[in-house]
Amino acid sequence: MTPAIETLNLSRRYGRMVALDTLDLTVAQGSIYGFIGPNGAGKTTTLRLLAGLLEPSSGEIRILGQRLVPGGAQRLVGYMPDFFGVYDDLRVWEYLDFFARCYGLEAARRKRAVDELLSLVDLSGKRNTYVQNLSRGMQQRLCLAHALIHDPPVLLLDEPASGLDPRARVELRELLRTLREMGKTVLLSSHILSELAEVCTEIGIIESGKMIVSGPVEAVRRQLQGSARLHIKVLRGIEAAEAALRPLVGPPTAGLPHLRSVTRDPGDERALLVELDDVDEEAQSALLAHLVRQGIAISEFRAHAENLEELFLRLTTVD
Repeated sequence: MTPAIETLNLSRRYGRMVALDTLDLTVAQGSIYGFIGPNGAGKTTTLRLLAGLLEPSSGEIRILGQRLVPGGAQRLVGYMPDFFGVYDDLRVWEYLDFFARCYGLEAARRKRAVDELLSLVDLSGKRNTYVQNLSRGMQQRLCLAHALIHDPPVLLLDEPASGLDPRARVELRELLRTLREMGKTVLLSSHILSELAEVCTEIGIIESGKMIVSGPVEAVRRQLQGSARLHIKVLRGIEAAEAALRPLVGPPTAGLPHLRSVTRDPGDERALLVELDDVDEEAQSALLAHLVRQGIAISEFRAHAENLEELFLRLTTVD
């Protein structure tokens, strides 16, 4: 399947400053792709390039296989910037109708699009409210509806959860899932990494204009960790469980995974934290089978993964 978004050696320079350095990005159709990076990493520059608002210094952009011509209108995407302007003296429906007119939608289609989008973003009850009287969360939803007014297959959202309260963030996550079910591809940047893990199917980490890692969330997590971490809880006999695992920290044993470390869980007296060299599931299965053969009564055996914030901070920390 043709990628929804593809960039090839994409660069953007401002004089001597390189904002984006030969970025190769691929976003599959129907995915929610989280774009992570510290301030100044190149996230907003990338989104503006994809939206056709900036011209690349070099490289190529393809949206659904179509090459974006520098200076050309980008009608395949809907773009929601991090700081957006609204027309305070317009009512909600008038705001959307204005942009529908800008895209050349004829009258009947405009009315239908406005009504459908207000229902989608749950603002039907606010259609006659002035934009300036909406809450921050409602304004975010209205601007998302604005990005959807011409029914683009690809959405670019720059920090869409910025400034939202917890309830509004939950509503935004549900809305993003709905958009994916509608067949939309969503590329969003955010610093709220825990929320990206909950909603995104793929993530990419960018720093100093370069892509560091990109792929499905769990694959990226495993790649950055470099090892598997397990939480093993027993019904009884924590000492016996520890004794069964300790020999595996030494020289590799045939048929059994090699362990980097075995430690007691400081938060649970009946649990161990185990780190394996091998991240695949077969190694974990072999370890579980070994404990069962040793007669250890196990009540919990699960991955103990670092969260995205910990991985991001470790990856982007300058020594």
